[in-house]
Amino acid sequence: MATPLQGREIRLKSRPHGEPTSDNFEFATVSVPEPAEGQLLVRNHFMSVDPYMRGRMNDAKSYVPPFKLGEVMDGGSVGQVLRSRSPDFKEGDFVVAGTGGWREYAVAPAKHYQKADPSVGPLSAYLGVLGMPGMTAYVGLLDIGKPKAGDTVFVSAAAGAVGGVVGQLARIQGCRVVGSVGSDAKVKHIRDDLKFDAAINYKTAPIAESLAKACPDGIDVYFDNVGGDHLEAAIGLMKNHGRLVLCGAISEYNATAPSPGPRNLMLAVGKRLTLQGYIVSDHADRRADFLRDVGQWLREGKVQDVSTIVDGLDKAPDAFIGLLRGDNTGKMLVRLAKDA
Repeated sequence: MATPLQGREIRLKSRPHGEPTSDNFEFATVSVPEPAEGQLLVRNHFMSVDPYMRGRMNDAKSYVPPFKLGEVMDGGSVGQVLRSRSPDFKEGDFVVAGTGGWREYAVAPAKHYQKADPSVGPLSAYLGVLGMPGMTAYVGLLDIGKPKAGDTVFVSAAAGAVGGVVGQLARIQGCRVVGSVGSDAKVKHIRDDLKFDAAINYKTAPIAESLAKACPDGIDVYFDNVGGDHLEAAIGLMKNHGRLVLCGAISEYNATAPSPGPRNLMLAVGKRLTLQGYIVSDHADRRADFLRDVGQWLREGKVQDVSTIVDGLDKAPDAFIGLLRGDNTGKMLVRLAKDA
């Protein structure tokens, strides 16, 4: 009798208060079951760590259920089918899913997976520019921000997985793009590599002061990944009828008390601003358009796939904690398969 396949996974051991630590996670080795009818057994090559996962570590109601104590965490993953019990997939297919991560092997319903085409881009790109972050940028900027040629677009966390793609898409639309980042190295990256028109290191001067210098004529579209002082500064500089795309607020994810601002929200009335939050999973109907457009721009070199990759499942907690501190440039990924 064949020895059952063994794989490691990471579980939520305890809920953090403030910034997560390695003590909040625990490792386990488990026997991987055979897939049932309609399921796939997938060997994960890469897994994603994302800011939204911090909220799932809390026992609080949100748009996705919280992680349960003592159970495996999950998140985006891309890998290869080892065994298929579905007519839609065969062994050897590369697949991507919004779940399946934080473990070396996953067994899940085939309906949770979509095929990944390595000819369009590297497998890791299906968790970045061709994955959830890229589609978040695509839907948020184009459908909600509605940029026009000549607009000024401001992006916070502009060197991150979403923000970096937003800036590149805004440039394709003919906009002037300004980004805020947390280091001089990231300033250089978004200026030289991603071709932003202007970049701000928010750690060297108050963001309101720096943003006013970078956007002397005001802002048409603000793509908000940070919240807090960045959102307040942007509201102060928005043009009449400006659009604010509310994607995230990473400055507040580890906060132990609510932030007091923005304090100037009343300006939204006189300026007739539109502030709209969104969840990318509500826009599944846009996936085909997203893959067509961004896939083409990636092949043409108009969009770059940027990622920070750490190796090994054991490094996943550190990668996640580092993501929340801004240690990454582009998409933060964990490589699980040594041959990936």
